[in-house]
Amino acid sequence: MIDEDVRFVFVTGGVVSGLGKGITAASLGTLLKARGVTVSFQKCDPYINVDPGTMSPFQHGEVYVTRDGAETDLDLGHYERFTDENLTSVSNVTTGSVYETVIKRERRGDFLGATVQVIPHITDEIKRRIHQAGASSGAQVIIVEIGGTVGDIESLPFLEAIRQLRNDVGRDRVAFVHVTLVPFLESVGELKTKTTQHSVQELRRIGIEPDVLVLRSDRPLTDAIRKKIALHGGIEERAVISAVDAGDIYEVPLLFEQERFDEVVLRRLGVATGPPELGPWRDLVERIHACERTVHIALVGKYVQLHDAYLSVVEALKHSAIHHAAEVEIDWVDAESPNMAAALGDADGILVPGGFGGRGIEGKIAAARYARENEIPYLGICLGMQVAVVEFARHVAGMAGANSSEFDLETPFPVIDLLPEQQAIEERGGTMRLGADPVHLVPGTAARAAYGDEAVIYERHRHRYEVNPALRPRLESHGLIASGTTPDGRLIEIVELRDHPWFVASQFHPEFTSRPTRPQPLFREFVGAVVARCERAATGSASVGV
Repeated sequence: MIDEDVRFVFVTGGVVSGLGKGITAASLGTLLKARGVTVSFQKCDPYINVDPGTMSPFQHGEVYVTRDGAETDLDLGHYERFTDENLTSVSNVTTGSVYETVIKRERRGDFLGATVQVIPHITDEIKRRIHQAGASSGAQVIIVEIGGTVGDIESLPFLEAIRQLRNDVGRDRVAFVHVTLVPFLESVGELKTKTTQHSVQELRRIGIEPDVLVLRSDRPLTDAIRKKIALHGGIEERAVISAVDAGDIYEVPLLFEQERFDEVVLRRLGVATGPPELGPWRDLVERIHACERTVHIALVGKYVQLHDAYLSVVEALKHSAIHHAAEVEIDWVDAESPNMAAALGDADGILVPGGFGGRGIEGKIAAARYARENEIPYLGICLGMQVAVVEFARHVAGMAGANSSEFDLETPFPVIDLLPEQQAIEERGGTMRLGADPVHLVPGTAARAAYGDEAVIYERHRHRYEVNPALRPRLESHGLIASGTTPDGRLIEIVELRDHPWFVASQFHPEFTSRPTRPQPLFREFVGAVVARCERAATGSASVGV
């Protein structure tokens, strides 16, 4: 059933990829929510993978995991962080998942012998999923980002679907926002509009008339540029929005508010509201610019050449640094560095994030050891917890050759092992432990202190291997603390060390629940320990264990 009250905003892009459609969509959602409008999001990706779960981070950046366990595009992280709204599997659509559904229906005979075609069968499935996003969220406005750029052959079914949808639901319930580039040519000393003109022409050829143009540039648009683009685009001048490069992504909603972006969109949708309440967001930006100190945190990973592979981790560090009136500088350390001690020598804190595969494992183990032995604050995430356990087993618990069975099937001490329920699984897509699960926190631990009064928390997981329950007693007998477990106590969720300034590692991914105005507790306390260490160093105080 179609909700007759929901409105749709479709965000498309032209000229080149990477213009910031995701930040544009997230910022618009922030402004609408600040006006009291309920919003939700959907990302339509044109690749044929069913989801990004099996894609290399070098190909697609990080895989963002929703509360209900969907492996999704990283832009969903932007949507959740900017609006503090939890999304679901409905919020990510791919060409692969659409075709998979349609082909399964064809095999069942649902189409009664009809020839299955892109139009109407594929486009109908895309529209069904867009309507599903509206119906399941209960939001007044659904912001749908179409991945890729106008003119890409892969995006055509999605563009055709949203063209049809405007006719299906009525023009007054749909707004088309098109993000394009207005480059500045140094040789002639001016901004050029032809890129935008051609992009709009291509959009029109497909049958879509843009309602709002968001123009990316490295400097403000002149009135003459606005007028020229409005004329060629067939829109009002007030619907030409300048998206000048910002010093920080969290400034973008405020810049768009000055451009009255939200006002133009709501007018197009026929939605009346009061002015936006942006006090908390302005306070956030003021705190960003008022940071008093800089801390250096080494992020040890094997995808460090592409920073988007760790996007949510970086943002979570930033949120916590803002909370502590600090600015974080990340030292990107390749896990295959030949001299890990030298690579970590200037680090105020060490973070080992999640990952898959054996490449760089010994380097990550060396990083955990360096943090433990030198009393440097350490945060391990997923694989970062597993390597910390392996390191502890080898060098503290006397378990020579300890390893994860993922990397060494012949290890004498498989302290990290595949659970029996995972051993028969052969497919890799969506077969891991995924989504939010309860975690019981042990009283008197650093983890429990971080979360305050919460005895049970819910955090998002994405992993297949666990700390081996059979070897847990030996690890604990040598001082490893299991400060978080599954409610039945069977599996370890968090480990920490007692005589260390701050050494905590989690099996789950805390970065996915961090927000700009509400840092995730483990990240917050980790960065707090880093700041405290820097302050002690500045005053010449000795490191003090807690």
